[in-house]
Amino acid sequence: MKKLYRSSTQRMVAGVLGGLAEYFNVDVTIFRLIFIVLLFLSFFTLLLIYLSAAFIIPDERDVY
Repeated sequence: MKKLYRSSTQRMVAGVLGGLAEYFNVDVTIFRLIFIVLLFLSFFTLLLIYLSAAFIIPDERDVY
């Protein structure tokens, strides 16, 4: 059973995108590019979602 954690190795800000990339087994660059494109389309909404995910998703270093 896979669990979603904020990444401690693929971290730039809070590790949310790195954690998503590790969960879906995809290169983190793809998630970062999609994030940047969506950020230009709806800045406030995406920023709010990212910040809430950073607080809700547990950090990988805290679990292990």
